[in-house]
Amino acid sequence: MSEQAIFTTPSITKLPGNIAGRVLVSGSHGGMYPAYLAARSGVRGVVFNDAGGGRDNAGFASLLYLDDLGIPAATCSHLSARIGDGKDMLDRGKISQANLTAAKLGCSAGQTVGETAELMTISDLRSFEAPVYQESRVCFLEAGAEPGVWGIDSASLVKPGDIDQIIVTGSHGGLLGNDPATAIRVQVAACAFNDAGVGIDRVGITRLPVLNERGIAAVTVDCMSARIGDACSMWETGKISYVNQISKAMGIGPGQSLPVFAEKVRRAIRRAQDRQHHSI
Repeated sequence: MSEQAIFTTPSITKLPGNIAGRVLVSGSHGGMYPAYLAARSGVRGVVFNDAGGGRDNAGFASLLYLDDLGIPAATCSHLSARIGDGKDMLDRGKISQANLTAAKLGCSAGQTVGETAELMTISDLRSFEAPVYQESRVCFLEAGAEPGVWGIDSASLVKPGDIDQIIVTGSHGGLLGNDPATAIRVQVAACAFNDAGVGIDRVGITRLPVLNERGIAAVTVDCMSARIGDACSMWETGKISYVNQISKAMGIGPGQSLPVFAEKVRRAIRRAQDRQHHSI
């Protein structure tokens, strides 16, 4: 296998400048935003993690999107290798689905990720302009005495201005490359992720204890209840699957919605502010 032809990364949001023309094995979920980034970067082919498929098969959405552009794409089973870890996917991952463009190269379900990536290296490199992806950032609840609640489709789009805010992100709840520093970029008040089917090594919820150590309330929602990569879907239909200890102490638990999660976080912050005010 050519190391130059195949490149692994924990996340497609963290790519070098020389990725064009190479086959990418990315730990990102196989949703629409990662597919857009793959197309924009000019890869020859790509393998994502299927994130458990999830609601509306959102974890496979990249396959059709990239088929329309003539780019071979496949997904690795979340039960065979860790989401957020492209190297682990290349080392032990098994393919769950391949798009038609990849199938014409001999790629198919059941292959190792390494076999599929190698087949993709013979694909013709196409020249095109990637369709514009309208990534959403939406305010669900305005900030006042309590933090605002913001929805973003990818945790990579967290900004410095999100400090002390409540963030609902469509990203998976797994650490990138098992690195605690990747749990979330800034010190938010609370955050929610998609559990990506939890997956092998329970990787889809590994951000939660790390965020607990940072004093951040964090939860995941069941991948079958909301589309991965879609913050609005998370907010509208997501049901909490796992919580960290800080969230649990606020009365947050499995089965609750994210609006309930946000209100309980805001209530806890109000109580803390009141205690501080009365102690002065």
